[in-house]
Amino acid sequence: MLSVEHVTKRYGDFTALEDISLTFSPGVYGLLAPNGAGKTTLIKMLTTLLFPTQGQILWDGEDILSMGGDYRGLLGYLPQEFGYYPNYTPRQFLRYAAALQCIPRQEADRRIASLLEMVGLSDSMDTKLKKFSGGMLQRVGIAVAMLNDPKLLILDEPTAGLDPRERVRFRNLIHGFSKDRIVILSTHIVSDIETIASQIVLLRNHRLFCCESPAAICGRFLGKVFEVPAGTDLTAGQHLLSEAQGDGGTVLRILSDAPPQNAAPVTPGLEDAFLAIYREEGQL
Repeated sequence: MLSVEHVTKRYGDFTALEDISLTFSPGVYGLLAPNGAGKTTLIKMLTTLLFPTQGQILWDGEDILSMGGDYRGLLGYLPQEFGYYPNYTPRQFLRYAAALQCIPRQEADRRIASLLEMVGLSDSMDTKLKKFSGGMLQRVGIAVAMLNDPKLLILDEPTAGLDPRERVRFRNLIHGFSKDRIVILSTHIVSDIETIASQIVLLRNHRLFCCESPAAICGRFLGKVFEVPAGTDLTAGQHLLSEAQGDGGTVLRILSDAPPQNAAPVTPGLEDAFLAIYREEGQL
């Protein structure tokens, strides 16, 4: 179990995160917030790339900083942009990564073959990485992060720049990895986590806003989200969330306690909730 206990991170007079407390157990957690809200700062502290100004992070009750290499041996990490050698093949690059982790060659080769099959790259294991698409490179990155069979897998904006098909493939991979480990996926793309995360961590104003299931977060706005025809004049207390195409043309999704007469109630989705939560603070 991973515990974040009253963690604050300051840079001089700027507070990036303040008094964050969270507990993670096996499953998928979506870390969702607009850019600049502190997601990457939290990720870097969980991976020991940054240290808290106050508070502590514990793995099974032991401070991760005092655990040192023992903690990093439990950790798999895919940064938003990971470095690789373009002239290496996936097999070569994974062997290189395994050597850095002191994984014996025979064991590494077995693990590499299994992982490349798992991420759908068995047929491309001897193709140079410079020929790979962005989605294929991300799958290589996942394989690298999984080399040590981590108990904690952390992914920072893993689907940025991927096409819809690659994003679906990526989500399916993550879901499969989460059965016996903690997976923390940091993103600002709501659809990446709506269907696979059991808990969503929302940060607002550099503090923890909530850690709840997608259904619970959406439930906060039940009976408050409506669709109205495009061109409808909105009054005070009626807030535009987004535009969409309906059967009769463009419609507006709005947030309101007192909707217009021609408003049709709709079930709020996570994107509606996300837009509603951050609209309140002017963060979107």
